[in-house]
Amino acid sequence: MNLQSVKKLANGVEMPVFGLGVYKMTDSEETVRAITKALQVGYRAIDTASLYYNEREVGEAIRISDIPREDIFVTTKVWNADQGYDETLRAFETSLKKLSMDYVDLYLTHWPVEGKYTETYRAIERLYDEKLIRVPGVSNHHEQHLQEVLKIANTPPMVNQIEAHPYLSQEPLREFCTEQGIAFTAWSPLGRGNVLADSTLLNIGAKYGKSAAQVVLRWHIQNDIIVIPKSVTPSRIEENANIFDFELTNEEMETINGCNRNQRFGKNPDNFHFDF
Repeated sequence: MNLQSVKKLANGVEMPVFGLGVYKMTDSEETVRAITKALQVGYRAIDTASLYYNEREVGEAIRISDIPREDIFVTTKVWNADQGYDETLRAFETSLKKLSMDYVDLYLTHWPVEGKYTETYRAIERLYDEKLIRVPGVSNHHEQHLQEVLKIANTPPMVNQIEAHPYLSQEPLREFCTEQGIAFTAWSPLGRGNVLADSTLLNIGAKYGKSAAQVVLRWHIQNDIIVIPKSVTPSRIEENANIFDFELTNEEMETINGCNRNQRFGKNPDNFHFDF
């Protein structure tokens, strides 16, 4: 595997297994610099959202690169205040204009807003049918949310992006997604940095001359989890991607799996207050 390795999704579209997340990148110049650096290093996936207020910068960084648009996998998401069928279609049009693109590779429901998320997904299906997006998906959907979407979907979601890291391994949800042919993406794959002082991860890293962050990202990849670590620091952007020159043993994988505490550092979709 390498930085350009891909996972083939249910419809045959190939999604990079490693990308750059741009959440909380609010400084315009810094955002463009970070994305530019990532693309130079070899990243070929950028994950944004309307909530992040940096879709324009994502589009700009891709346009000023020498990389063809079709070689970069762009994800964005519809925010909670814009959910519902017609509202989602309008929100997508706004995102597309900000990105200054003709299409988006992956469009996600950001959170399962009660009473709205199935209609939101119906709109995403329409965008898929109209070839304005290459892949329909969801984010922060637990099994019960996915079950509701699957009841109404003509085209099931192909990606579910959710918080996952060694302290929140999400094994039951990952198994369900695998059964349904839904690729699993981890946001906050490093647990917002909260797992990086774990002695288990540090000790394994020492064996390979790798940081705890690199060990965690490698663990995700070997668990067939797509990762989108975020950073604006050039050296960190490069370090995060430098995980394809070593491989964790089965025993090490099981040891890290055993770190699970079902501990979240973000919101829980089951009791999320959609008010920010």
